[in-house]
Amino acid sequence: MKILVANPNTSTGLTDRLVTAGKLVASAGTELLPMTAPRGVPYIATRAEAAIGSAMMLEMLAERRGTFDAAIVAAFGDPGLGGARELFDFPVVGMAEAAMLVACTLGRKFAIVSFAKALEPWFAEIVEWHGLSGRCAAIRTPDEGFRSIDDVQHEKEQVLIDLALGTVKNDGADVVILAGAPLAGLANTIRDRVPVPLVDGIQAAVTMAEGLVRLNPRKATQGTYRRPAPKDSKGLAGPLADVIAHRDS
Repeated sequence: MKILVANPNTSTGLTDRLVTAGKLVASAGTELLPMTAPRGVPYIATRAEAAIGSAMMLEMLAERRGTFDAAIVAAFGDPGLGGARELFDFPVVGMAEAAMLVACTLGRKFAIVSFAKALEPWFAEIVEWHGLSGRCAAIRTPDEGFRSIDDVQHEKEQVLIDLALGTVKNDGADVVILAGAPLAGLANTIRDRVPVPLVDGIQAAVTMAEGLVRLNPRKATQGTYRRPAPKDSKGLAGPLADVIAHRDS
């Protein structure tokens, strides 16, 4: 089984971290294929950056279409997830959605803990988009900034632990999601220092993607996720233009 780990950020360091964390839970015989956005920002933290990442995600999936069995939108806000499910016939899993759905199997209320204050409004909208606001106890991030995106989980490790402990004590969280590609793998490191289950987004997504490949669901031909009718385009990357125009089939 081949699963594309498509990182819509431009940081190859984050892609490497995601794949390393994902391999910890991948089944024997599952290959995680890394892919990093060639254009955009080092890490997505705002609505505008997510819009850029959404377009990059569709380009990336179109470019590599046919070389994998399922794809992961490897950024916690799931940029481009809805559009990808419309256009393509393979399973596409979002890290945020996978993390929240797994969290819902472990407790009644989950909290999201992440590394940057700018993420809070966007993450709140993502929770609402997935229809899970009623299950979200809190979204918590540090008040202060950080020095390096590649080292933020180590730099802020104790702060993140304290935030997680606070959501359990003060917000009634039964589960804590450590959100964002830069925090991939941290749950494995600090799991014994927080008294509730911790969920890692990429690990939840890898597990879910493997299950969907085995289930082999059909592509919808009716409903809101059916493939849109063919349409001409202008200036798009060739593979994506071909998918939109149905020149790929």
